[in-house]
Amino acid sequence: MKNFTKEERLCSRKLLDLLFKNGSSFLVYPFRVSYLFVPEKNAFPVQVVVNVSKKRFKRAHDRNLIKRRIREAYRLQKSSTLYPLLNHPDQLLLLSLQFVGKEHYEQAFFEKKLANALKKLILTVESVADLPVIKPDADETD
Repeated sequence: MKNFTKEERLCSRKLLDLLFKNGSSFLVYPFRVSYLFVPEKNAFPVQVVVNVSKKRFKRAHDRNLIKRRIREAYRLQKSSTLYPLLNHPDQLLLLSLQFVGKEHYEQAFFEKKLANALKKLILTVESVADLPVIKPDADETD
């Protein structure tokens, strides 16, 4: 599972609003990681969105380069680090990776720091006996 398909990307406005209103977050520089479990079936156990601030990186090609490097680091590490933890087929993990750094970094740096962030996410989720599950409203539309 070394692909990063459309089904793994978090695009739903309803789920994004739910993640940022009710989700938990922590900081592992240069990432702010927000996460939330929702009771929804999906082909993949995680849906991810990657954010880079327009305030810190004015040029679109700079933001796109950083997002591309973060997505690549996530793609390489998800199946070995994150997926073995998530064995509940009826729960979906919504995950936001926000880049809060102030400069450009090489790919190896992103891989190392994202590995640290995913390890902290796993420890955080395992430390909570009851997973925080928020049900999305059925009457809301995208």
